[in-house]
Parts: sequence; structure tokens; C-alpha cells
Amino acid sequence: MTARINRSEKLDLRLTAEAKHTLTAAALAQRRSLSEFVLESALGRAEETLADRRVFQLPPEKWEAFIAALDAPPRDLPRLRKLLKEQSVFSGGKPA
Repeated sequence: MTARINRSEKLDLRLTAEAKHTLTAAALAQRRSLSEFVLESALGRAEETLADRRVFQLPPEKWEAFIAALDAPPRDLPRLRKLLKEQSVFSGGKPA
């Protein structure tokens, strides 16, 4: 048996009957309550969304290399420069 977690916060949602039916069916398929399914799904998506905004740590020598790379002037990329000067299919044939 899993330990119960005391949840004190509440979140109300308005959704269509079709959306609720889909969520309920998915929860049943995983043998979870609707609340558990929605909470776990939302938290998983939240973690994915925030993953690239988290603090990361580097050893001092790698941190210095990282900072040096950020501070370095941009590299000249002739092929990229050429690509950006070509006509764009999204701008009606006008250069970007």
C-alpha cells in the first residue's frame, strides 16, 4: 500500500464533457482516479516545460569554459550568412 500524501490545495477546472470523458477513460485505463491521473499528467508536463529553466552546476573549469564561450564573439558562418540572404519561401520570394 502506498503512503497517503496530505494534499491541502485545490485546483478547479472548467472543461467540456468530451474532455472529461477522455480524461476519465485514460484514468480508468491506468487504474487511477481521475484526480490522480490529471495531477500526475499535469505535473509531468510542468516538469518538461521547466526542465530547461532549472539551475545547473558545472565544475569550476567547465564553468569558466562555458562563460568564455558565452563571452566570445560569434563565429563567422558563411553558409548561414548566405542562407539568410536568400529569398524566403515564407516572405513571398523577398529576402529575409
